[in-house]
Amino acid sequence: MQMSIPMLRRSVSSLLMAAVIAPFTAACAQTPAATAAPAKKPVVVVVATGGTIAGAGASTANSATYQAAKVPVDKLIAGLPELADVAEVRGQQAFQIASESFTNEKLLTLGKTISALVKDPSVDGVVVTHGTDTLEETSFFLNLVIRSDKPIVVVGSMRPGTAMSADGALNLYDAVALAATPSARGKGVFVMMNDDIMSGRDASKRINIKTNAFGSQWGPLGMMVERKAYWFRAPVKRQTTSSEFDIDTITSLPEVAIVYGSGSMGTTAVQAAVKSGVKAIVHAGTGNGSVPDYGVEGLKAARAAGIQIVRSSRVADGFVVRNGEQPDDKYDWVVAHDLNPQKAKILAALALTKNTSSAELQRMFWEY
Repeated sequence: MQMSIPMLRRSVSSLLMAAVIAPFTAACAQTPAATAAPAKKPVVVVVATGGTIAGAGASTANSATYQAAKVPVDKLIAGLPELADVAEVRGQQAFQIASESFTNEKLLTLGKTISALVKDPSVDGVVVTHGTDTLEETSFFLNLVIRSDKPIVVVGSMRPGTAMSADGALNLYDAVALAATPSARGKGVFVMMNDDIMSGRDASKRINIKTNAFGSQWGPLGMMVERKAYWFRAPVKRQTTSSEFDIDTITSLPEVAIVYGSGSMGTTAVQAAVKSGVKAIVHAGTGNGSVPDYGVEGLKAARAAGIQIVRSSRVADGFVVRNGEQPDDKYDWVVAHDLNPQKAKILAALALTKNTSSAELQRMFWEY
């Protein structure tokens, strides 16, 4: 069948019209996807406890002389509007103190507060602002008692926000970014300072006046650079979800004393600790957790009275060897392995909430 000229013209015109309309139809069909709502930002709660990061000095020249715990959490967050690019940030004021004033009761209160937050399905991570003096104890405590794989980041600063070259703003920004990072899940509690991502287990304050104050003999886990986490190692010790300790079941912590070793240290410190009714003594010995010859009998008597004896070292690096300087098996003593005296105190206190034997206590020092 042959088409007439008019019919041919109408057919060509229809094809041309369809070719012109088709792209517009396709674009209209794609419009809903193109205007879809942006992805929801992670929710990070900043729990403030005070410290230098909330401190203020008399002038910008005061970097070491200032008052800690002056700025409330809402002002800390409002003073760093860049946080809104990283996460939906909420603030909660737990305490407003210098960290040397932390007590066992405050540790428990903070732990229970954070435990409740990480149970909230709408919360993706938690940041704890903290004074640096006892930040390492708190971070280790949280690492042992919070049963969650959500990122918990403890952060502080060495200079108040009013000082020139204050370090708190970037530390807090990095901490929030880390808490919002999916790859941070399941790695335990962190200490975020001076760009370094450190494990709350072994990070320690090693310099008391510089911004690179915190470190670990085992090195950082990674670094934060412009909101991105770069990982280099992973923790292998038991923590958080694999821990046998649970903050929700702990109502009090037994008292543990630290006795500091030195030349001619005498015996009165051990005697005073025993008399005060402590449940354990951490002996921060010289070298490999050494005990002077005149101090052995006092510690043996304390153990015979039911007080646990933990040999740690005042030396920052290395670890205490069991049955090295002292016959620990014979005396029924425990060694702290690589934990410094203040961290050994935290683990001993938690262990003693379970009426732990010396053998069980030693197991915990190997595993945690």
